[in-house]
Amino acid sequence: MKSFLMVLCLFCSLSVVAQNKASKEIVQVLDNQNKAWNAGDLVTFMDSYWRSDSLMFIGKSGVTYGWENTLENYKKGYPDTAAMGKLAFDILHVQKLSNQYYSVVGKWFLTRSIGNVGGHFTLLFKKVGGKWVIISDHSS
Repeated sequence: MKSFLMVLCLFCSLSVVAQNKASKEIVQVLDNQNKAWNAGDLVTFMDSYWRSDSLMFIGKSGVTYGWENTLENYKKGYPDTAAMGKLAFDILHVQKLSNQYYSVVGKWFLTRSIGNVGGHFTLLFKKVGGKWVIISDHSS
């Protein structure tokens, strides 16, 4: 019984470490995304998204499918650095859904000379090819 409890404790500890590692990796993806936005680099910003026609972005204009379409929408909505402003994220919640999926809820805020804007987001991350990517983004 004692050895069973030791094995159980070890398993639980490893699970927490793995979850913390994944959470940290996901937060780092968002930090890299934030830096790319603030540098005015939409293509690098989009590196955090799944390069697939199945990527889903849900915003005020409805649902957009695909990496290229999402990039084009960003380019239309944020044609220059004045429109882009400076991005800040406030991560409210990172939740493990499975070994391959995590959900992230947070706030976004753009400080801009043309007027500040902000809202909330829900992201679904999936581990694809050893890399955490956003496969669904619902931003409002």
